[in-house]
Amino acid sequence: MGNSPKKAEQKMAQVLTAWRTHAPDKSFAGLTLKEFEAKIAPAQQHRTRIKELNEELDEETILRDQSDDDVAVVIKQVVAGVLADPDEGPNSPIYQSMGYTRESERRSGLHRSKRSEPATK
Repeated sequence: MGNSPKKAEQKMAQVLTAWRTHAPDKSFAGLTLKEFEAKIAPAQQHRTRIKELNEELDEETILRDQSDDDVAVVIKQVVAGVLADPDEGPNSPIYQSMGYTRESERRSGLHRSKRSEPATK
């Protein structure tokens, strides 16, 4: 059909409804209404399957996000365990490898900005 899937779906439905309503017993292009329905059935089945897959994907995405939230809690606990471990702690390689900055490498956080001299007139 060359159109978007949505337009193709609308056109199939429009032709099918018009045929059923106005001339269900006539043949067009060598096809009966039943034969036309059989011709468009695969396209309709693919649309149904795509809808099902999208719903499954949405459900799986929600489950993944919930699992990620659960894992984030466990990760915080593991990192807290590393920090509290007397052999590891905040300066350990494992803490850094987990993506955190070692305490010994942190800057103090104190920033003193230079005051600009007030403009004199």
